[in-house]
Amino acid sequence: MKQIKLNARAKINITLDVLRKREDGYHDLSMIMQTINLCDNITINTTENNNIEMTANYSWLPCDERNLVYKAAALMKEKYNIKEGLKIHLTKNIPVAAGMAGGSSDCAATLIGIRNLFKIKADDNELMALGKTLGADVPYCILRGTALAEGIGEKLTQLPPFPNSIVLIAKPPINVSTAAVFGNFDLNNVKKHPDNKKIIELIKNKDLKGICDNMCNVLETVTVKNYPIIADIKKAMLEYDAIGSLMSGSGPTVFGFYENYDKALVALKNIRSKFRIKEIYITTIFNTSK
Repeated sequence: MKQIKLNARAKINITLDVLRKREDGYHDLSMIMQTINLCDNITINTTENNNIEMTANYSWLPCDERNLVYKAAALMKEKYNIKEGLKIHLTKNIPVAAGMAGGSSDCAATLIGIRNLFKIKADDNELMALGKTLGADVPYCILRGTALAEGIGEKLTQLPPFPNSIVLIAKPPINVSTAAVFGNFDLNNVKKHPDNKKIIELIKNKDLKGICDNMCNVLETVTVKNYPIIADIKKAMLEYDAIGSLMSGSGPTVFGFYENYDKALVALKNIRSKFRIKEIYITTIFNTSK
């Protein structure tokens, strides 16, 4: 029996812009994404049968064809003619339905893990092409680090490493449907769009304050309107010394950047108490060596 253990890291959106609605119903996007060190954990073991067995740390998580981890394993077995079985355990730490690409990151880690476990000669670009068939965020979750994502999120440009910082993550006790957010999005309601070229220059210059002053997510026009608690948490983070704060993805997770751990801890304690939030974490920026 062979085994591999993997970390599937969450992402946050430094910017998110919607450019237009496409004929296929999706939207063209332009966004800067960043990996953080909040992780799900995946363990993959080989078995002697030809089956895929999946378990998870929460009983309510589907562990069959409805789960992207299972789909990724099935795709790899078919694509690379893997005859051995797979036993996969997923430990979820990243909040679910939170705008942090947790499911996509689990999927990406599974693709990478099976490739490495069986020493399959497939580079990241090949895996990213496979991942795109499972979800628009999966290619980015294979690339990781700091990246400009365009198209529906699958056209990626690696950017210089993001400035190191402490990140506070807070997900209020609500779930947001990405499809519903995009379905209710109206480009005419957007008063401010992110300046991605400017942000990229600020990233190159390691100017965290400048980045924070220019962060922007146009989907806040939908999600914050429906869930005012998101704006309240952003305001609270800034009141408790965040350099900047923003909603990630389609929400409802809010993140803030902090100069040091102590300031983030004070914010965590106060926000957790004030908003009765259970899913609140202090983490850090993850930069790849690529």
